[in-house]
Amino acid sequence: MTTTKPHRLSQQRSSNVTEILTQLVAFPVLGGEGNHAIANWIKAYLDEYGVAYQTVPDETGTKEAIHCRIGPAVDGGIILSGHMDVVPVVGQPWDTDPFELTLKGDKLYGRGSCDMKGFLACCLASVPLLLRSRLKKPVYFAFSFDEEIGCMAGDLTAEAIRDFYDEKPGGAIIGEPTMLQPMVGQKGIMVYTTTVHGSQGHSSRVKQEVDAIHEAARLIVWLEDKMDALIAAGRTDDRFHPNHTSIHVGTIKGGSAFNIIANECSFDWDFRNIPMDDAQAIIDDFQAYCAERIELRRKTFPGFNITHSAMHPPVPPLDTAEDEPIVDLIKKISGRTDVSTVAYAAEAGQFSNAGFPAVICGPGDIAQAHRANEFCAVEQLEGCMEMIERLATFSSL
Repeated sequence: MTTTKPHRLSQQRSSNVTEILTQLVAFPVLGGEGNHAIANWIKAYLDEYGVAYQTVPDETGTKEAIHCRIGPAVDGGIILSGHMDVVPVVGQPWDTDPFELTLKGDKLYGRGSCDMKGFLACCLASVPLLLRSRLKKPVYFAFSFDEEIGCMAGDLTAEAIRDFYDEKPGGAIIGEPTMLQPMVGQKGIMVYTTTVHGSQGHSSRVKQEVDAIHEAARLIVWLEDKMDALIAAGRTDDRFHPNHTSIHVGTIKGGSAFNIIANECSFDWDFRNIPMDDAQAIIDDFQAYCAERIELRRKTFPGFNITHSAMHPPVPPLDTAEDEPIVDLIKKISGRTDVSTVAYAAEAGQFSNAGFPAVICGPGDIAQAHRANEFCAVEQLEGCMEMIERLATFSSL
């Protein structure tokens, strides 16, 4: 590993980041909720500097993504991407108001300070620097919504950038918290609800009816066996921990009494696939097994069925080759050559699929995300500002 020794930012620039982060944290916009309040603040900020931006609304008109370009309309620019929404705080034992940024020692506490409004604040605080720089290649901002409920706007935002600008950006940096270590891979994720529709009757008639709970149990065991079969077949990638595609059932609900055969049972399950495993192939195999069970059990109860609903579209994995120019760039501007991967899902795979080679690199520790007393160290924000400053330098060469 090589590192670049950080220099202290000027007090004014450090203060600007904190002031902007204070404003962003104060917007309690959760994933799934309308986000015009925080988006309007960001747009007003960009207006102050004369930065033209575009908005990308969702189909309900209650949410919008924002993207903009600073610099010339030429190929090879870099996208800085993050999301505006956060996760709930209900039931978490916070020591401070989660929506009021609080400085304690060298840490800034608040919901989203780490995941990932800290990165957004660094981007916005860098606007004056980027405008002053004689950029020969542009820097883009891409701020999305509903990332926390399944990266719902990642495709929308990436495709909007691809289709709006005549030039083609050379890559994207997604600023999820990585302690400013470059990440070139992420797992994908898919979340499903599977519902088994059986027949109802007295529990003594278990062979004459079709118990939905019993059938759901078979499906759950099949999913676990599928995960084990992938591992046994050598479908592993040691860059990740765990090093395989994980398949997990999180909730199950069904039945009304111990002596009534259940006519319905549903369970929520997910898989987080390593890049070598195709998400659709897993789904197809599972549905093929379900079709076998349907054919068999309809001999007993013609109304038997198994249905599925996806909680959100699949989030693709990321697997950026280390010889991609974006990887060389992130090493230079972050000052770190020890690239790695993350197990969580992010929008990086979506940007990659849209044609923008992507890496993940941002301030803060993912261990602080989604928990009470979430924080981002001041030093991490300063390091992120320095990273963007170096990006401006390289974009001016």
